[in-house]
Amino acid sequence: MASVDSFEFVNHELVPDVTFDEVLYEERPVYDAAGAVVDGLHSVWITLNNPEQLNSYTTASVKEVILAFRRASVDRAAVAVVFTAVGDRSFCTGGNTEEYSEYYAGRPLEYRQYMRLFNDMVSAILMCDKPVINRVNGMRIGGGQEIGMACDFTLASDMARFGQAGPKHGSAPDGGSTDFLDLYVGFTQAMASCVLCDPWSAHEALRLGLVNDIYPVLKVDGEFIPNPLVVTDRYLDKWGKIIHGKSKEGDELAAAKETVKLATVDFSMLDAGVEEMITKILYTMPDCTIKTVESVRKKKLEHWDKNKESNRAWLSLNMMTEAKAGFQAFHRGDREVGREVDYIDLRRRIAQGETWGDELTEAVSPQYKADA
Repeated sequence: MASVDSFEFVNHELVPDVTFDEVLYEERPVYDAAGAVVDGLHSVWITLNNPEQLNSYTTASVKEVILAFRRASVDRAAVAVVFTAVGDRSFCTGGNTEEYSEYYAGRPLEYRQYMRLFNDMVSAILMCDKPVINRVNGMRIGGGQEIGMACDFTLASDMARFGQAGPKHGSAPDGGSTDFLDLYVGFTQAMASCVLCDPWSAHEALRLGLVNDIYPVLKVDGEFIPNPLVVTDRYLDKWGKIIHGKSKEGDELAAAKETVKLATVDFSMLDAGVEEMITKILYTMPDCTIKTVESVRKKKLEHWDKNKESNRAWLSLNMMTEAKAGFQAFHRGDREVGREVDYIDLRRRIAQGETWGDELTEAVSPQYKADA
């Protein structure tokens, strides 16, 4: 091998020597086909680190995700990037509802600036010069679904759940889902998910083509078991519909929940799957690989670049109306009083000509109705 000891590379990082406090940034070994560590190469793991709030992203963490992907993108020794999160409950549930409720609600110009950062985060993933693997360790909901779909590959825990939350909580899934989701699962499934917000199990997500593969993560008596909460066999229900990946019901669901309580969580099979994919990427030509990735990404970028600015403007203005009501209801509510507005009362009041304001927001909130 020719010596390059005297050669000095130019630093192309956007912010050289940045330190990460909100996310974890790690370089991990990559392995050849025989399982040996490859000298001089690595993978980059970018990890959301807010498990207490289900790895929702704050304004500060969005900035760091952007810088993390920029650093990984120009890392000459990086084979691939893994985007994941701490814990076993959630990859990401979207924007931080505390920030949304207590700071951005009612402040559309502030939220417009926040959405500039969010858009830049999605773009940083879509324009990374390395293949990006989304390692889904739990729920991928709302904005978490959107940043996950911006990645190139998805490998998931079989306990993960996937879906949208926008129309249920005062927003529209215009941070990527209305651009990307139909490319993965088709128009009808995308429409149902974006509007109705019914979540998909990992098994349903795999069947629909949203993810590349899923892996068991629960162990009972030292042995891996499939997700006990869902039906994993294909059969016809009483309506003649094929059931696969649907949640169990009744006594079966109660028994399954007890199994989950007794089980331990082990991500070793999921992590082995991630490493196997990185090894497969390792055995490809690097420039041909990223050109192929970029060519496939064009389908996402075509929609994303066309819509992101107009969506940012609408989402900002929406912080004065339904988003303010929805995010405050969710954040200030709880299981006892509820976390969703009274949809029927809201629709009735709007139909009767009532205008938006604090009075209307309070009138349809679960906290107000509980105290009334």
